[in-house]
Amino acid sequence: MDTSTGAAFLEAIRTSLPNLRLLTDLLDLEGYRRDETAYLEPPPPLAVALPTETAEVAELVRLAAQHRVPVVPRGAGSGLSGGAIAVAGGLTISFMRMNRILEIDRSNLVVITQPGVLNAALKQAVAAEGLFYAPDPASTEICSIGGNLGTNAGGLCCLKYGVTRDAVVGLEIVTASGEVVRLGGRTTKDAAGYGLIPLIIGSQGTLALITEATLRLRPTPPPSVTLLAFFPSLTSAGDAVAAVVAAGVEPSTLELMDRTTIRAVDDDHHLGLDRDAAAMLMIESDLPGAGATRALEIADAACLGAGAASTIVATDPAEADLLRQARREAFHSMERLGVARMEDVGVPRGRVPAMLAEIERIAAEQGLTIATFGHVGDGNLHPNIILDRDDPDGHAKLLRATDALCRAAIGLGGTVTAEHGIGASRREYLELQRGSAAVALMRAVKTAFDPLGILNPGKVLPDA
Repeated sequence: MDTSTGAAFLEAIRTSLPNLRLLTDLLDLEGYRRDETAYLEPPPPLAVALPTETAEVAELVRLAAQHRVPVVPRGAGSGLSGGAIAVAGGLTISFMRMNRILEIDRSNLVVITQPGVLNAALKQAVAAEGLFYAPDPASTEICSIGGNLGTNAGGLCCLKYGVTRDAVVGLEIVTASGEVVRLGGRTTKDAAGYGLIPLIIGSQGTLALITEATLRLRPTPPPSVTLLAFFPSLTSAGDAVAAVVAAGVEPSTLELMDRTTIRAVDDDHHLGLDRDAAAMLMIESDLPGAGATRALEIADAACLGAGAASTIVATDPAEADLLRQARREAFHSMERLGVARMEDVGVPRGRVPAMLAEIERIAAEQGLTIATFGHVGDGNLHPNIILDRDDPDGHAKLLRATDALCRAAIGLGGTVTAEHGIGASRREYLELQRGSAAVALMRAVKTAFDPLGILNPGKVLPDA
């Protein structure tokens, strides 16, 4: 984009939206270049807009289409795929001032919210009404609902309650032409026409901008009962996952941490974990009454049968909350060890032991520390590549390890991203996983929604 086009576009925004907060100073723009994805070095955006209502978003997109200016939607900036990084000459629209919970509808068990509300704040608000919003990324305290919608975020409870897409019954969106469109509503069932909501959730702002969401709520479940099981090897922990599932247990949480993660988390939180164990499973049940205790008895037997060295049951809710919070903060514990790059592979649950073995093989072959934790109950693993902060070859090592991990997951019938999104960091693997015909269909969808190609260009789809 030439300088005159950018200047004309900014002047048009100031004229049409004089009360909009618009950032153009380079020092202000610096904070909007990146998300939490390591090693991406995008340029600063042309400007950052901070709207407070849908009408402002619609006008911004209308003007962007008129001037052919790229638009990058951005939530809290906590993403791990480069989905919200800036585009040269583009307008970044931050949704963090659109942070109002508009309605909690108890009779229909839904909440209507703007996208800038933090996940934890939404959970707290509905909990005060005796209700429960299920999607719970580990970054719940810092991630926004808009970002969760953009990536189809998962989390610790998605094994039982589903991912973000499963909780969405209605959306308000702004299209690439600046038109405001409502999809869905408050009904539990709706079979009218094509399913546009599932298509937009997870598209990372490449098809439309989400300005409001109607989300499904549930009655608050009982407090969880928590089982910790420690294993002498990663593969025995993987075998235990298969055994728990085969035994018919339906945990609300089934998480894994390897030895490096256990020690880092224990250093941070002083939980008294078994630091010599090769792996730990955290299994939770929120069934009512004696159901939770019985479920964990079955899970305990399955773990011991798979080779667990020891098991512990935490029945005190405060103790269980502390363990859960420590697991949520595992990535931050990793960052104390060096530069940590979290990957997001997923495999069929039956292939979890094989993927864990692949991670160990890749770490050994490449001489790297790879610390693994994740939502192992649904096959979603987060291998964390740990590099020395002053390693001049760090970037090259990271690329080699990431490539090996992604190819291993695909080879096992899995995915290169289970919940973080393709974004800008994994585009080269999309066709390898999905195939050229599927990517061609995705391009056709993108063209139908965004014929000018202004919505978050350079994300999700590989270059043609």
